[in-house]
Amino acid sequence: MKDSIPTDVIQLGAAGSAMRMAALVVGVISLLGGWFLTGGGESGHDTFFRSYLVNFTFFLSIGLGALFFVMVGQLMRAGWNITVRRVAEGLASGLWMMMLLAVPVYLGRHSLFEWTHADVVAADPMLQHKAAWLNDNFFLIRLVAYFALWLLMTWYFTSRSTRQDVSGDPQLTLNMGKWAGPGVMLFAVTLSFASFDLLMSLAPHWYSTIFGVYYFAGAVVGSCAMLTLVVLIFQKMGKFGNLVNAEHYQDLGKLIFAFTVFWAYIGFSQYFLIWYANMPEETIWYLKRQTGQWTTVTLVLLFGHFMVPFLGLMSRHIKRNSVLLMLWASWMLLMHWLDMYWIVMPEFSAGVVPFGLADVLTFLGVGGIYLSGSLHFCCRHPLIPLEDPRLHEAIGFENA
Repeated sequence: MKDSIPTDVIQLGAAGSAMRMAALVVGVISLLGGWFLTGGGESGHDTFFRSYLVNFTFFLSIGLGALFFVMVGQLMRAGWNITVRRVAEGLASGLWMMMLLAVPVYLGRHSLFEWTHADVVAADPMLQHKAAWLNDNFFLIRLVAYFALWLLMTWYFTSRSTRQDVSGDPQLTLNMGKWAGPGVMLFAVTLSFASFDLLMSLAPHWYSTIFGVYYFAGAVVGSCAMLTLVVLIFQKMGKFGNLVNAEHYQDLGKLIFAFTVFWAYIGFSQYFLIWYANMPEETIWYLKRQTGQWTTVTLVLLFGHFMVPFLGLMSRHIKRNSVLLMLWASWMLLMHWLDMYWIVMPEFSAGVVPFGLADVLTFLGVGGIYLSGSLHFCCRHPLIPLEDPRLHEAIGFENA
């Protein structure tokens, strides 16, 4: 089948290489700019690290959500997603860059996590009780373990997928399907604990048994929105031809819609249980986000991340319209970023939204470096898994 597909529609070529280099340059310059911009004052770099954590967890969620998309597709033996799967593999491959970008999170831990300060722990019995888990060395070990496992899964599925482009061996598809189940289970555990360590431990007295699922739901919304946006942009560049059409966009829109509802369901479940129990160590987390300017952000998330897209993405005609779907995908990415900001920043700024240039620069910095890693993968391999035995299903796919 690959002989009948023009090479120019499945290769990014020089344009992709230029985009990759531009993303890397913008990323590095922006991070350096953010660092030097916040360098003044006694706690200047605290601002940098806090903005950095917002954007690190945002782009990490995009890569992890893409890895989930790839594994679930193999697990379910999905046929419709084959023509967009390689781009998802590219987004997952950006996790290699996220591994490097995790270093500043550890280096800036004293600006982020109060449990890293010995004097604070010494005066707090709760933190002393949690010290076996919340300590510098074990935090580093866990970060390394998370990325080692994520990158192992990414390497396994992307290497088999690209190897099949050359060999055409259908056994590779069977092998990926066999290991996708254990991969998804391992993914669920590592993502949950990573969200506990990177986000929930910002408020070490607070706890929620559903927080990992909340982060997962947002990650899938964000990754599906990013996947949709990237595929649309590539198609505007003349890639894919008619290999990706309204049928595929409708299903991507369905996923965004479905996980938007799931995100709202999990978010409400977490809020309702904490409200009903009315325990101070739990309610304090939400009280911070219902005080001052953060009340507005909370309402924007309620309407912008759920109610408005729930109505806007319900229509199949919107999901099949490339312009409208691009707008909705961009909107959901914005809302997902705001969600990460809403999780992180109230822990450091009571009642005031401290949005500033550092947030913009760290977004461009982390995002540029992450996307350069994703584009590097997409430039090295065809944009379509040419020898996947289910490719014909994707090309002929129609929604019922």
